[in-house]
Amino acid sequence: MAITYTIDEVFDGKRTTTAPDPDNEGQTIDTESDVRDVIVTFTSDSPVLTHTRNVNVCYAADGTTYDAAATIVRVEEVAAGVANKVVLGVIAAP
Repeated sequence: MAITYTIDEVFDGKRTTTAPDPDNEGQTIDTESDVRDVIVTFTSDSPVLTHTRNVNVCYAADGTTYDAAATIVRVEEVAAGVANKVVLGVIAAP
């Protein structure tokens, strides 16, 4: 079993979400929020499944500078955990 991943967004500290406008049918409202994570999709080849979750990003020692390389290491650590949960059946295809 191999677990691969795709980081689904470029981290810039913000995320825009879209939701239906409760006051105007057929329209939407965009909301921008500060975030400290990225959305990642993990894919297993056996069993065939995908699992999407947020993974916290990493910062340099100063606590304010985003560290892309360390974030990739963190995503790979989470991927190993996802693989273990797939083996145990905790994460399964719907």
